[in-house]
Formats: sequence, C-alpha cells, structure tokens
Amino acid sequence: MRRRKVLLAGLSLPLLALAGGMKTFAANASADVSPFGDDTVAGLARGLAAKPYQPPSTDLPAALAKIGYDQYRDYRYRADRALWRDTGVPFQAQFFHRGFLHKDRVDIYEVVDGQAAPVVYAPDMFTYGRSPAPNVRDLGFAGFRLHGPINRPDYFDEIAAFLGASYFRAVAKGQSYGLSARGLALKTGDPEPEEFPVFKAFWLERPAKGADAAVVHALLDGPSAAAAFRFSIKPGVETVFDVDMRLYPRVELARAGIAPLTSMFDFDASDRLGVDDYRPAVHDSDGLALLNGRNEQVWRPLQNPKAVQMSAFQDDNPRGFGLMQRKRAFSDYLDLEAGYQKRPSLWVEPIGDWGEGAVTLVEIPTVDEYHDNIVAFWRPKQAFAAGREYRFRYRLHWCVDHAWQRDLAVVGSTRIGKAPKAGSRLVVIELYGGRLDSLPADAKVKVDALASKGALRNAVAYRNAETGHWRMSFEVDAGGQADAELRARLVDAKGALSETWLYRWNP
Repeated sequence: MRRRKVLLAGLSLPLLALAGGMKTFAANASADVSPFGDDTVAGLARGLAAKPYQPPSTDLPAALAKIGYDQYRDYRYRADRALWRDTGVPFQAQFFHRGFLHKDRVDIYEVVDGQAAPVVYAPDMFTYGRSPAPNVRDLGFAGFRLHGPINRPDYFDEIAAFLGASYFRAVAKGQSYGLSARGLALKTGDPEPEEFPVFKAFWLERPAKGADAAVVHALLDGPSAAAAFRFSIKPGVETVFDVDMRLYPRVELARAGIAPLTSMFDFDASDRLGVDDYRPAVHDSDGLALLNGRNEQVWRPLQNPKAVQMSAFQDDNPRGFGLMQRKRAFSDYLDLEAGYQKRPSLWVEPIGDWGEGAVTLVEIPTVDEYHDNIVAFWRPKQAFAAGREYRFRYRLHWCVDHAWQRDLAVVGSTRIGKAPKAGSRLVVIELYGGRLDSLPADAKVKVDALASKGALRNAVAYRNAETGHWRMSFEVDAGGQADAELRARLVDAKGALSETWLYRWNP
C-alpha cells in the first residue's frame, strides 16, 4: 500500500481528444472560450471511458523534475494573483505548482456565464524563495485550493485543497487539516496493487456576490474508469460538500469504493503495547461511525494492527458513515505542534438509494504518524459493468462531530489493559450523552455484550462520579483465537441507552 506522500503525488496525464466529435478543452493562451453546461464534464468522462486508457506522462523540465521537498515548499502562489481577488465575491482560488512529488499536469478552467476559459500558467504567478523562476510556459498546475472568510470576515483562510491523484481535503471553522477524501477507490486492500485514478482537469464556477457556496467540476480518469464530479462547497461551522458523481467503467469493477476517506491512526489508550511516546494518543481519526439502514448507530474504534485487516459492515441503503475524531481536548494528545484536537471529522451522508453493499474499513500497520493507514468507503454488492453510467450523490460533512440519534449515548473512549486473570484483557469504555446523562447513579443499567469467539466475563456498568459519564467494562479471553468480533452496548428497561460498540480482537 502506498502511503500519504506517495498518494498525494498523483500521476501526470494530459487531456485527450474525445470520440464522437466532442470539442477538446485546450490549456494554452490561444485557446478559444468553450460553452460549458451541467453535462459537459460527464460527456468528457463518457468519451474517455469509450477509448483505451492512455498511460500518463510524467515529463517535466529538468529544473522542476529534480527539485526536493525543501525547494518545492518555497514555490508559493502569490495571493495578489488569486482568482476572483478584488471581484467582491466571497471566495478566491490559488494554484499549486508542479514539481517534486506533484508531477501531474492538471488543467484548470474558470466558468463564467456558461463559458469556460483556461487559467493559463505563468511563472510570475508564484514566488520561489531562493530559487530562480523556471523559464517555462504552458506548464499547467498540480492542483488548487479555495479560500474564504471562514474564521473572520476580513481574511480569506484556506478552506479546501485538491492536490494529488483524486485526493482533496477541507476544514470547518477553527480547524486544521487532517484526514482526506478522494474521488474513487479501486483495489484498496486487495493483494494486487491499488489503482489511483486522477483528477486531470477542474472547472471553477465564478461565484456570485453574496454566494455561500463555491461550485467545482472535476474530470477523473484511470486505467479502469473515468468519472465526472460536481462539488458544491459551503464552508462554515460545518463545511459541507454536496457531491454528484457519474462513473463510467472501462472494465467491470467488482471491488470499487465509493466516497472513500483516508486517515491516520497510530495509537491510543486502546492499544499502547510497544509504544514509547510521551503523548497519550496520536491520530487524525479515532473511530469509524456508522448509521445503517436498520437505524442502528455503531462505533468501531480504529486500530493500528499487526497485519493489514479489512472489515466489511454489510448494509442495505446506509444512512451514513464517517471517520471521526471524537477526542477534542489538548490533554488528549499533549502535542503543541500537531494539534490533533483540531483535526476534522468527516461524515458521509448518502443521498438517495444506494442499495446493498458494505461499509468497508481497511487498517494498515504503521510505525509513525506520517503515513495514512486508514481507509473507509462504500462498496456496492453488485459489480459495475463496463460501458454503463452509475450515479452517486452524497454529502460530506467536515465537522467537529455529527449528531445522529440524540437519545443515545456515544463512546468517548476505549481503554484496554491487563486483566487480573492471566491471558485476559480488561476493556473499559466511557460513554456520555443521550438518556444516559439524566439517569441517577443507581439506575438499572445493563451491559448487552457478546463475543464471536472466546468469552466475555464480569460485564458491569457504572457511573463515573468524576465526570458524570458512564462506563461499561468487561474482561476478554479469546482463548488464543484470532479475529474475535466483540459487540457491546448499554441498555435499560426502555431499550438501548447507547450506540453499539464493535471491536475486532486479535490476542
């Protein structure tokens, strides 16, 4: 599995001439302005998928092909050259230079009144630190980022960035970058190499004055499929992307991942074996949240496993899933530089009927905090046939947390350590919220728990007098068996008091 730096590098791919007499969008100063409508990018994607895939070109001028990280980070877009600056609209766009790991040529267009015109690269759009400006023209870009007054009205903060393969990320008010989303996941977690399709072109619609959302269109291509995306991006206390995806497979896709999310989990109190670190936790996300088609709310703490593991949560018409960062206090991490308490949670809300399939979680071993090792996505039960169109609409919520069923308590933390009996481990789960918070300490609260293998013993529920939260705890003895699935929740005479906690146990 390739990790964060390699994933963000992407692949270089020029625009292709399309079948069926459709006009190709050029990216040079003499290009004509072209009509643009709601179906333009879908037509381009459909045309690409009807032709054999052309492998990417990674050609760059020698001055750019060999630069390293320190030199590349000095290549900065000039704020005074931002797209839409001084137009009075509430968004601006800046662009990433090609070079270092970001060798892809990405063509970018501005759409105004139904007409698309290329944004043409020029060296003086950037500053280069101590390096000379490259003597090149018609280079294209590596990606772009959106800015807007999300934290204060007089300053345009960075809201979202699209850079590398089909990756993009965003923040809500007061947050810093953490996990990423991407357009499409292919062969993720499979024995064969993962495929990384790329966003090869973007169309940015000029917002109206007073607009609360920016609209971005993207063309994706890869060996197995092409796709068209429309993103409506509304920043705020919760930054929301409304996504419309139209997928065109070149070949049958039996294991595609829709609405994929990518994050990092190194360690937490659930597993500190072998960890030598002053910080109590290190992660961009600490759990996978699910709201399935049966209206069951589920929490699955993330793991840094000894070997790659995949978990599939079967469902029919899911109501949502996401990689969440629930720990929000500085004391949870004690990291002055990384600020993990400010990383976004990301919740996927399907729009319409997604049918049968599974929310799939891939967890990859990592030895540090610099490599993404967590992937989650929706995998439909039925394969996608070549030559057809498949459409998925969904909403991405970049947020602190997300409210599902407010009467249920949620899992605040999972702690696992040595139990009194040899070979057993003690699991302590902290819960808060919902009806549970209003119950007295002597309420008849029970633990509803089971294990697919081995045994659970001494399951108890009790109030934490120090915090006002509740705890459930039990001892696990898997009997040396691997891949035991654990399940637990709190209940009373009225029914469920908490969401369902799930865990894969490997002794």
